Amino acid sequence: MSDVQSLLQERQKRFSDAVSLKKPDRVPITALWDYFPARRKTVSIQSVMYDPQLMFDLWVECYEHYQPDTFENPYPLRGFAPLLDVVDYQHLKWAGHGLQEDRSYQFVELEVMKVDEYDHFLSDMSDFMIRRFWPRVCKALAPFENLPPINQVIPYYWGFFSGASLLSPEMEAARNALIEAGRKSAEILKWAAQFHKKMTELGFPAAAGGFSQVPFDTLGDLFRGTRGIMMDMLRRPEKVMAACEKLLPVMIDAAIASVKRTGVPTVFIPLHKCLDQLMSPQQFQKFYWPHMKELLEALIREGITPWVLVEGVCNTRLEFFKDVTPGKVMYHFEGTDIFKAKAVMRDRCCIRGNVPLSLLALGSPDDVRACCKKLIDECAADGGYIMDASTVLGDAKPENVQAMFDFTRQYGG
Repeated sequence: MSDVQSLLQERQKRFSDAVSLKKPDRVPITALWDYFPARRKTVSIQSVMYDPQLMFDLWVECYEHYQPDTFENPYPLRGFAPLLDVVDYQHLKWAGHGLQEDRSYQFVELEVMKVDEYDHFLSDMSDFMIRRFWPRVCKALAPFENLPPINQVIPYYWGFFSGASLLSPEMEAARNALIEAGRKSAEILKWAAQFHKKMTELGFPAAAGGFSQVPFDTLGDLFRGTRGIMMDMLRRPEKVMAACEKLLPVMIDAAIASVKRTGVPTVFIPLHKCLDQLMSPQQFQKFYWPHMKELLEALIREGITPWVLVEGVCNTRLEFFKDVTPGKVMYHFEGTDIFKAKAVMRDRCCIRGNVPLSLLALGSPDDVRACCKKLIDECAADGGYIMDASTVLGDAKPENVQAMFDFTRQYGG
């Protein structure tokens, strides 16, 4: 076995031991890098979003320098600006497109699905996606709103003549945008594959091989918006539940399909709308947790590890979160009390993160080392803990990131 293969297996085992609540050889450490590899070299975010070779070089150099126990492929979530340009994507602003050249992309909330469109979504989700969702989120595909209902195109004498609508100049522009979007997607996937290969050759295992969401978050983030779905819980709860039921198999199937494509049996699941401040315990128990639990357990049955990024503060949700198959789920905490999480989840789930981004951005290396020591002492003594920042590194100081990595490797053994 080569040294690289040995290193790869060592890192994989370190991570899997932590997830399965065993005590690894040392505390694993990794990070959600965001655009930190560019910022530490004073390269603008706009530059790397539009230059895949530059992104490749900077990210490889960063991983070789810090030596994390897993790698995050930057291309699917960081290097997609050319694709967004082609489709005129509305759910995001990014560097050079609504933001300054050195700003990470920002999500834009939209009420893509109107309150009176629940029935269309529930009766024919695919038709809704093609004729309503895509045209509103991708302005280059706006002419698709004029297509006839897809489910009405059946025999040759009934519906086919609607194809005449495809001949308009606007529809031709939309078709050309789709073709160009396909080319841009293929280019991004090519670079993603090359990066994955390079990281494997350097002995770094992939952090995740797929992405999914809890149905309530998908409905709230991408269809109704926060205000819309919060009002819907009160005014039309049965529609919210029905829509979440509709989305659940989609969220499961998409995650499994992505893992089959990548061969990496970990799925990243960010939680957005279950924060203590956004939902009452009763609302969480009714609208959010049942589908979240079904999603997690469905992935576990497929041999997939859910990596759940718990954004914000979810201190009142911990008793629910732990109610999963033991040793199979990794919870990454941002603002939740991680020491309380450890007490609740000690024999149930792996916990990760909690080094505050504010500390990494504004504190000193000594501050970082003190924080890491407390986390290791109180969360890692019996295993089941992974060192990480509370969220993406963003504006973290390089010297503070170095302190986090060096101290964890030295003290965490």
